[in-house]
Amino acid sequence: MKTPALLKIHLKPEHSFSVRHDVLPYFYNKWHHHPEIELIYILKGIGRQFIGNHVHHFKAGDMILLGPHLPHLWKSDDCYMEKGSTLKMESIVVHFLPECLGADFFKLPENSLLADLLFVKANRAVRIKDETKEEVALLLEQLLKSNGTKRIWLLLNILDIIANSTQTKPVSEKDIAFDFSPDETNRINTIYQYILKNFHHEIPLEKIAKVAHMTPTAFCRYFKSRLKKTFSLFLIEVRIGHAAKLLAETSKSVAEICFESGYNNFSNFNRHFKAIIGKTPMQHRKYYQEVKLSRYHAEAFHERGEES
Repeated sequence: MKTPALLKIHLKPEHSFSVRHDVLPYFYNKWHHHPEIELIYILKGIGRQFIGNHVHHFKAGDMILLGPHLPHLWKSDDCYMEKGSTLKMESIVVHFLPECLGADFFKLPENSLLADLLFVKANRAVRIKDETKEEVALLLEQLLKSNGTKRIWLLLNILDIIANSTQTKPVSEKDIAFDFSPDETNRINTIYQYILKNFHHEIPLEKIAKVAHMTPTAFCRYFKSRLKKTFSLFLIEVRIGHAAKLLAETSKSVAEICFESGYNNFSNFNRHFKAIIGKTPMQHRKYYQEVKLSRYHAEAFHERGEES
């Protein structure tokens, strides 16, 4: 497995930052980083995202701001990767270096909130929600079509809205300093990819330690020192995240989902699910069923209003 690629963001000669509307079979699925700050708005697609030490499922409607050199990958669900698949992933992505706005721009007292957003909060990644997300989404659509000075104005407007919003949430619990030496990044990459491929099954400590070319004791110390959480907790988060997705999106029984998520013990599954999600599996499913029903009624009401 290669080290996280230092991705090169290409710019047009007339532009100081990049904004793209991507329509792809699947997202770039290699662990990578870049000096540019990234704002991504997912329009279509589902999958699993790794941001630093955090793993979560992504879906259409997600909007996230990532700080410079924060390693990440977006692994599209298997249905997008299958041969002959006609499914598409779609997103609007902005990449920019803070220097494109001027070397001393963020030192101005008026820009203290912007500086805090880009140089502090973005290091943990920022999830943008609710009305703030909707407002930013409209501006991103304009940004795609704009030229000249208006591009700069729109970018600043977007960042100002996010910086002043209370409808944001950090993705990671804490900042994590990553070492990008080849040996270090190759090892973390290998561990991540192995967990993604095998979390459905039992992963003995001896096996994952062997994958990392370490003894079990050394691996436990290494993983916690680098990822700021134990391997066992990280594996639980991956499994419960997968289970939560299946409960929300499928009609499979809780027992089926329990075993498909790598659990052989139903009581452990329920206990871990409640600890991570804050609800029992059935409460989680009921919540999403109510959300879907509420959206259905809202859309039906809107359509009746248009017809009248």
